Amino acid sequence: MIGKEQPWDDVIPLEERETYAIAGLGGAAGFGRRPALLVIDVQYRSVGDAPMPIRDAIKQYSTSCGEAGWQAITQISELMRLFRGRGWPVIFPHVASKVSHDQGAFAAKIPGIMQIPPEGYDFVREVAPEPGELLLPKTQASAFFGTPLTTYLVGAGIDSLVVTGCTTSGCVRASVVDACALNFKSIVPSDAVYDRSPTSHAVNLFDIASKYADVMPTSEAIERLRALADDRTKDRPA
Repeated sequence: MIGKEQPWDDVIPLEERETYAIAGLGGAAGFGRRPALLVIDVQYRSVGDAPMPIRDAIKQYSTSCGEAGWQAITQISELMRLFRGRGWPVIFPHVASKVSHDQGAFAAKIPGIMQIPPEGYDFVREVAPEPGELLLPKTQASAFFGTPLTTYLVGAGIDSLVVTGCTTSGCVRASVVDACALNFKSIVPSDAVYDRSPTSHAVNLFDIASKYADVMPTSEAIERLRALADDRTKDRPA
């Protein structure tokens, strides 16, 4: 994780990064052979109806990440185009509309999650699901918790995930940790995930890269995914 520019370089001191490297953390797990794309919680509640500074965005939805989300949407759209073109699964774990019995520990910490109007749960048009793509409503952070995601991935022969969406420190991180525990390789495109705090975004990307997944820019992920697709084509019998 030391050598090329990383999103956390201005946040994590060099000495700490060197300590991690000496300890052997942050090695590359690599890509699997059958990837799926997770688009986590990219709903208007997480970005607002239009790009705007975070202080303005949270006036509309207290859960919004503002402009950071809209910047990531451009990268997510590129990844979706690639996956759909290759016939690879695009999966949408998303925040389910809250009802009274969803009151719990998380809502106690963040009461605003119970006050989002119905339209806030709509998928952002630029990266909305297409007919036939898997939608997974969830009530907790991880895309795996309380959903049939694992069963679907095993049944489809999926061995790796490209994880996008929000928030880097919350649902993205929780999903990547669970994916690692279940032995799925994960790739997190650093500019296709977002958070309301740039500092939290950077620190969590550092932790994810150190322990759970490979982190790289969307452009590099796309390049490697295209190479993977080409290799699979060559493997097919004539």
